[in-house]
Amino acid sequence: MKLSVNHFHHTYQFSSLASVFAKANEEKSGDRLAGIAAENAQERLAAKTVLSELLLRDIRDHPLLPLEEDEVSRVIDGQIDEQAYQKIKNWSVAELREYILSSDTMGSDLRNLSRGLNSEMIAAAAKLMSNLDLILAADKIEVITGCNHSIGQKGTLASRLQPNHPTDNVDGMLASLKEGLSYGIGDAVIGINPVEESVESMKRLLHAMKDFTDQWYIPTQNCVLGHVTTQMKAVEQGAPADMIFQSIAGTEQANRSFGIDAALLREANELIRNQGTSTGRHKLYFETGQGSELSAESHHGVDQMTLEARNYGFAKYYDPYIVNTVVGFIGPEYLYDSDQVTRAGLEDHFMGKMHQLPMGVDVCYTNHMKADQNDIENLGALLNTAGVNFVIATPMGDDCMLNYQSLSFHDVAALREVSGKRPSPSFETWLERMGLMENGRLTSYAGNPALFDCVVKG
Repeated sequence: MKLSVNHFHHTYQFSSLASVFAKANEEKSGDRLAGIAAENAQERLAAKTVLSELLLRDIRDHPLLPLEEDEVSRVIDGQIDEQAYQKIKNWSVAELREYILSSDTMGSDLRNLSRGLNSEMIAAAAKLMSNLDLILAADKIEVITGCNHSIGQKGTLASRLQPNHPTDNVDGMLASLKEGLSYGIGDAVIGINPVEESVESMKRLLHAMKDFTDQWYIPTQNCVLGHVTTQMKAVEQGAPADMIFQSIAGTEQANRSFGIDAALLREANELIRNQGTSTGRHKLYFETGQGSELSAESHHGVDQMTLEARNYGFAKYYDPYIVNTVVGFIGPEYLYDSDQVTRAGLEDHFMGKMHQLPMGVDVCYTNHMKADQNDIENLGALLNTAGVNFVIATPMGDDCMLNYQSLSFHDVAALREVSGKRPSPSFETWLERMGLMENGRLTSYAGNPALFDCVVKG
């Protein structure tokens, strides 16, 4: 395995495969904080050259985190289809990239290809892609999943309605929920981040959401995004949960810092399948974000983009309903400005889709980051073009509980309108029945939550 290259009469020698991966990354403040980033553009180009010439079997034969030391590595490697792998193991990373981007390669071809890839191979290909490459490749891939209702169909853009409240007040939550629904938001999930991490608070919010959605026959799913163990207790006590949520990471050590491991997630999956209130096949919701392993001091010298890809390999094992990256939430220590957030969002979406995951993005930023609402709207438009399964929306784009900026309800409506995309099919039918949408466009009733106080239910 060759880890050196001569560029312009200078030899670049890299100490390890992990170093090549890290230095081939586009600029990320998190990699620089970890001390593993390329020193300059010349070293980055050299690392990309070395990476492009590596064979896929080199990457599998020299794991960045050995299987005997990390259960995430074991989960990822255990999912590789050996027959599919044998067909491509002698491809270079450059050849993998060219195949993915070829106009002759369809989404079904990428589905078959993905069976023979591990997460590091997918990350390697992404490191050689431009932003437009990432958009083009991701848009080929359709991933449809169903909990109570299905999302992910080509030509659709689903959304998570996030009606958070700073005191978990049910009336305040319902006010935001009604407003979001009136804009056509919420077909992916109505998901609340609770302030109080208690079983009783979780039960109260789940019952309130389920009562409302049942009363109005809304084709959606509910979720309260507390820790998996708290959700499990709530479900065991009869709370009406359609799915179970958990944040995950790309290393065993980082997952343990979250209080989880592979066995616990298997237990949660079994519980929600047996005692959850949804009717479909997919019942888990995972959230990720570049930099989480570094913030937990559990990155093992591996770059944040590659670790993010490993998140998706880990998530894939559980066949989830939805996965999303909270791309700008962790802060400027990991993604410094809008350029880095945009790049990470496109990388994450492509890598998730290449894992055949129902990939969404919380298109967001924190107030101490060098970004603004225009930057986030730009990224939302790019991801919409790339075929993102869903995005997250908050009232006025400002989450009053988590204190960060995201897309607003009307931003998602605008993205659909400008691109001709629709909500998920069953949700669009409900919107039409409510008088909120006609022929794929919102009506004059849209944006008025008072609608729920003056029309007949059902």
